[in-house]
Amino acid sequence: MWNHLPKVKSILPSIVFQLFPPAEALRFMCEISECIVLCVTGTKWGLGGTCVNVGCIPKKLMHQAALLGTAVKDAKKYGWQIPDTISHDWPTMAEAIQNHVKSLNWGHRVQLQDKKVKYMNLKGSLVDEHTVRGLSKAGKETVLTAKNIVIATGGRPKYPTNIPGAAEHGITSDDIFWLKKSPGKTLVVGASYVALECAGFLKGIGLDTTVMVRSIALRGFDQQMASLVTDYMEAHGTRFAWKSVPNRVDKLSSGALQVTWTDTQTGSEHKDTFDSVLWAVGRAPETKALGLDKLGVQLNKETGKIVVGPDESTSVPNIYAFGDIGEGRPELTPTAIKAGKLLAHRLAGQSTELMNYDNVPTTVFTPLEYSCVGLSEEEAEKRHGKDGIEIYHAFYKPLEFTVAERDASQCYIKVVCEQGGNGKILGLHFTGPNAGEVAQGFAMGFQCGATYSHLIQTVGIHPTCAEEVVKVHITKRSGLDATVTGC
Repeated sequence: MWNHLPKVKSILPSIVFQLFPPAEALRFMCEISECIVLCVTGTKWGLGGTCVNVGCIPKKLMHQAALLGTAVKDAKKYGWQIPDTISHDWPTMAEAIQNHVKSLNWGHRVQLQDKKVKYMNLKGSLVDEHTVRGLSKAGKETVLTAKNIVIATGGRPKYPTNIPGAAEHGITSDDIFWLKKSPGKTLVVGASYVALECAGFLKGIGLDTTVMVRSIALRGFDQQMASLVTDYMEAHGTRFAWKSVPNRVDKLSSGALQVTWTDTQTGSEHKDTFDSVLWAVGRAPETKALGLDKLGVQLNKETGKIVVGPDESTSVPNIYAFGDIGEGRPELTPTAIKAGKLLAHRLAGQSTELMNYDNVPTTVFTPLEYSCVGLSEEEAEKRHGKDGIEIYHAFYKPLEFTVAERDASQCYIKVVCEQGGNGKILGLHFTGPNAGEVAQGFAMGFQCGATYSHLIQTVGIHPTCAEEVVKVHITKRSGLDATVTGC
């Protein structure tokens, strides 16, 4: 890392310009030769961006911590002699997870060095379509010129600007994973997958947790599946303040945070105290300080994201953008990684292949995991009409739940197909254990044009939850009981 470079002017094939390189950008750099990376200073973590430091990785590990708590309870039914009272120690978990993240930071730095990628810790802005100006912490300037400039700055969590005390007393997902002490009783404001995942693992490790929802949960996802996710969370102790909006956050003399909110259905005002308030109300792209307006790079005025073409190009030749910064792109690490690799290959003249953003699978790592690929029921009906689709579904009980006597009423499978013919599969939705592992395999089938005929011709692996997907045969249209019976 070069923090104190003199003012130089370098000419390179490509500059990758980002806010502490996310994983997708690091892979981009390692795919293309003679590349310099400029990073914005002042962030709280190392190389790897959101996914590694304050996203997928620590989130999944804290989710695992919560799942282990449930497993300990199940273990009694399986004959393990477990004390009646067990407790969770946040500092132990946090230190272990943070140490793993730091090892990934180091691994990324080594990878850059091995690939001979120059990493420059500078705050950058664009001068023209071929020039980037970077400033070090000491104020020293570095000017870099390149044929191509690639922007992969990603986004950061937003604080509401109209709620007194929100930013002063609140935290976001940028903070929760790096807390040294337990957040204690927590209010999570928002109902995105980030909000529900955080609330899920907080409750799972034994913390009093409330989720405040302005309208609906998991906007953009299949709403039947979203309801199953939140129903499960409510049934297992997470409180939900539905149709509610916060008005203010005040810090009391005791140190507790008093939140005042309004129930929008009744108009009544409520108050409660919390140890932490976590805002999960969306993310804002890191575009304001880049100088894009001076160059004429087109932005979506509402979202602030960069308008990009199928090849990740912007409105200015030789300037490209990929990842969360791109308008209409999925805010998912794997899609950005793949898009970045393909862009690198195109810029290096090795390929002309474009990124396919259709049928991207994803998982919401809530206490009952939810995975999906393809269209939601609502979107399929919108595109094909209610009579143009057929929905096969099933409520099933994971074998692991039986001895543990766990409720499985929200374990559900939905396969959305075209009506007629072989029944091309338009969407697949799954709630249950290891949902991501289940959906990943079926996602490949979407790239091969999977149909319902293919599905029912597939032999299941017994006994697994995934086998229930290839056994679905009851349609919603029929009105028959979709509960799976037998082993």
